Amino acid sequence: MSPSAPFRFAGATAVLTGAAGGIGEQLAHGLAARGSHLVLLDRDEPRLEDVAAAIRRRHPEVRVRTVVADLAELSALPGVAEQILAEDPRIDLLVNNAGVGLGGRFEQVSAEDFDWVMDVNFRAPVVLTRLLLPALLRTPDSHLVNMSSLFGLVAPPGQVAYSSSKFALRGFSEGLRHELSGRVGVTVVHPSGVRTGIARSARLPEGGDLDRARLQRESFDALLTYPANRAAEDILGGIARRRPRLLVAPSAVAPDLLARMLPGSYWAVVGRAAGVLQRLPRRRRRA
Repeated sequence: MSPSAPFRFAGATAVLTGAAGGIGEQLAHGLAARGSHLVLLDRDEPRLEDVAAAIRRRHPEVRVRTVVADLAELSALPGVAEQILAEDPRIDLLVNNAGVGLGGRFEQVSAEDFDWVMDVNFRAPVVLTRLLLPALLRTPDSHLVNMSSLFGLVAPPGQVAYSSSKFALRGFSEGLRHELSGRVGVTVVHPSGVRTGIARSARLPEGGDLDRARLQRESFDALLTYPANRAAEDILGGIARRRPRLLVAPSAVAPDLLARMLPGSYWAVVGRAAGVLQRLPRRRRRA
């Protein structure tokens, strides 16, 4: 694989997790518009079928398959991979997009909830990559995308479990990129402030102050203003150019720079800036 060769979407087969909503849904539409055949995974079967049906109507020339899978069930993933490969032995693109959120400080979060976040956000992408990597290696000019987060670059209080999963996915992606250089391209994506349902659907800790946790979740959700369709276009552009590392939305840039310049004290600055944003009127923040 030439490092400078752009990824060719037309005619490619793309496997995409978390395709029933948010960035995943927009990626599915963007891939289909570029001529890619799709294998879409999600645990929400009705919503997944709605997404697939909409794509089939708009792009009848594209093959669309759906696979219902809960990535928290790691033991089921070998069967999921077999199901994918049985009909699509050639895979050009794997996008590990699915993710879940969990609010609460470390001492409030149960071990079970912590492991759940790590399973979905980190271990499932590792397992799927391991199972589907032979197919990627057999396909010339193939590519792998792992969806980390701004919180894979900075680690705010109240997000220890989520940040742990996203930092781990970042490290996995970077090491894998170096190992697969010249054979499979690898992009790690760090979205920031993208308007999806992850904050609203995030689990809250069973212990601690639930009212405060809900308020924090609502405050965080209000900061998510970058449109998911724009985020998907940014990501697809990064895949086309085989970007090794992609920051999505302007709000990711300053925290990334601060974390590199002030690795031991960046949160004092980032936290103050986030507090100012949360106090601004909602309409002004979206202007």
